[in-house]
Amino acid sequence: MSSLTPGMLVTVIGETVLQDQLIQLFSKLGVSGYTISPVQGAGSHGRRMSDIAGYNTNIEIKTIVSPEASSQLLEHLKSFQETHAVIAYRQSVEGLFD
Repeated sequence: MSSLTPGMLVTVIGETVLQDQLIQLFSKLGVSGYTISPVQGAGSHGRRMSDIAGYNTNIEIKTIVSPEASSQLLEHLKSFQETHAVIAYRQSVEGLFD
């Protein structure tokens, strides 16, 4: 029998200007913890190379939540895609978290 806790790792990669809005969404949905990192890369919206602080930059936010919360979070994130570069995905995980 495993002593690890199951959960869903949700990863959101989006424009840095969305950070405050994403944190508000997490709070609204009861997400109690997350990790934010600056990231670089390229995709359908072009290159994001963090060349000027706060401009043309991306962040990656990771959180571990229940399957139900991950579905709610991904559903809410769809509206961000209408005006900003955002991708999000989830993965099943097991670990030492609460």
